[in-house]
Amino acid sequence: MDLGLEGKVVLVTGGSKGIGLACAAAFAAEGARIAICSRSRDNVERARAELKGAFGVAADLSDAAAAGAMIDAVESGVGTVDVLVNSAGAARRTPADELAPAAWRAAFDAKFFSYVNVIDPMVKRMAARGGGVIVNIIGGGGKVASPTHLAGGAANAALMLATAGLGAAYAGKGVRVVGVSPGLTETSRVAEGLAADARLAGISVEEARKRSVGRIPIGRLATPREVADAVLFLASPRAGYITGVTLSVDGGQNPVVL
Repeated sequence: MDLGLEGKVVLVTGGSKGIGLACAAAFAAEGARIAICSRSRDNVERARAELKGAFGVAADLSDAAAAGAMIDAVESGVGTVDVLVNSAGAARRTPADELAPAAWRAAFDAKFFSYVNVIDPMVKRMAARGGGVIVNIIGGGGKVASPTHLAGGAANAALMLATAGLGAAYAGKGVRVVGVSPGLTETSRVAEGLAADARLAGISVEEARKRSVGRIPIGRLATPREVADAVLFLASPRAGYITGVTLSVDGGQNPVVL
């Protein structure tokens, strides 16, 4: 299936590893021109080598000025961004009895504002040009509360609301805003989360993983590429009538009405 992405300029934040890197590679395979961003220059360079020379910028996107400068650098170096995929930032998992206001604020800085600081200038530029797509990779913790991920889950829930609202607000200006909420996926972030769950429950990481997989009807964790495939479709003209929604890609783990 031709997804109509050839020649498009795609910016992937958090594009140096995990789901973000899988998205960047999948868009590149469709013939898109790729730019990635990560806090780590070393991670950017490793990913650029894997992506055969994609444009790369190192920036801390929890800083609004740095996020704006990153967008300027990408559009100067690659061209006008057609598709923005937000995958940067993850809140630290913290047991509920260890939470404090600073932890909640840190979670929103790490997950919510690292997205919003890029979305806000980008959606306005896209609207002024009359077109564009923003795909936010969010996480199921925004719908189902976890005792080790309350602050991060709250940030995810806020991103789902922002996705819905911005999708409606900018639809008439040719900009689509959608979300993808992966379930457990074979990434280093999920491995860290399973380790936190294991500590809280007083069990081994292997047992925590076994229990988690046991709650997934499909019977396994997702691969990053499976999440990327959903992102590609939503970013493509084939999904041209879809905006303001967040698609769960969780193997049936949370069978809820959207």
